[in-house]
Amino acid sequence: MSDDRETDTASESSYQFSRHKKSPSSLTNLSSSSGMTSLSSVSGSVMSVYSGDFGNLEVKGNIQFAIDYVDSLKELHVFVAQCKDLAAADVKKQRSDPYVKTYLLPDKGKMGKKKTLVVKKTLNPVYNEILRYKIEKQILKTQKLNLSVWHRDTFKRNSFLGEVELDLETWDWDNKQNKQLKWYPLKRKTAPTALEAENRGEMKLALQYVPEPIPGKKLPTTGEVHIWVKECVDLPQLRGSHLNSFVKCIILPDTSRKSRQKTRAVGKTTNPVFNHTMVYDGFRPEDLTEACVELTVWDHYKLTNQFLGGLRIGFGTGKSYGTEVDWMDSTSEEVALWEKMVNSPNTWIEATLPLRMLLIAKISK
Repeated sequence: MSDDRETDTASESSYQFSRHKKSPSSLTNLSSSSGMTSLSSVSGSVMSVYSGDFGNLEVKGNIQFAIDYVDSLKELHVFVAQCKDLAAADVKKQRSDPYVKTYLLPDKGKMGKKKTLVVKKTLNPVYNEILRYKIEKQILKTQKLNLSVWHRDTFKRNSFLGEVELDLETWDWDNKQNKQLKWYPLKRKTAPTALEAENRGEMKLALQYVPEPIPGKKLPTTGEVHIWVKECVDLPQLRGSHLNSFVKCIILPDTSRKSRQKTRAVGKTTNPVFNHTMVYDGFRPEDLTEACVELTVWDHYKLTNQFLGGLRIGFGTGKSYGTEVDWMDSTSEEVALWEKMVNSPNTWIEATLPLRMLLIAKISK
């Protein structure tokens, strides 16, 4: 999923964690100017960081394609011929609007994705398109070719219909049979990405809860949460050594843009040092049990941002303000950090936590 890149000026601000006075049970929202978010919109707003829906449609059918390396052009040619017996995204009318997308892995961002045109209203689309990659043969032999089939609906949302992966390291380029069109059965995604099971690196950070005393009252009624993002270590390299990473923070359940703060981008290193402190104010003691700090690390490249990994720091109860939510899923290490912060006000609590795969809540306008 690409994530709109904006200037970093907003990241130094602090945001009000306000509440709706008439309805204490309403969903708490971070920013007094961002308006209330309904319960249903937040609980239903979790999506994959990958652009598309992996879970809903059955994977079936086959794809016919051929690959060839053209030495004179130093190009890999992927000839996508057709698919047959695809799953129907529109069950009633028994049809889909499919297209084929290709990547060279593991450097997904380096060579970019190539895709065919969308063929509408069919389960047996014919493409007869050549997708070309300019790449040295020696480098090609270290890659995997991923072809995936997707349905694109009228709102430009994508649904996964299946994929095939070829290991080019073991591919026999001299065998003429390998240049012929072949049928391959489409397979399900075993994981959203090869990074799923791999190390995504770590984040060094510190949190502090600062209660705000109110004149004339002994006990503070609200406080600030300070988040000090120090550095990341061993981030995954999606584009070789061209990493340009930044960290974004929101306090769930508020997914509005006004809840978002972020660091500057640090380039050309897998161990970026940010030393950036973010402040959120207006936390009541009871908000600390319902809210969750979501920190995500992104690689900014051209006009898109690629997700690298993230943390969700909270009590991990699975609920927020009485509603079951997917994002209240903190690991035991993340919970331990939040507990220490809540129990030790006015003290920086430091930790180094492993970054993980997250389902990211959509940012509301």
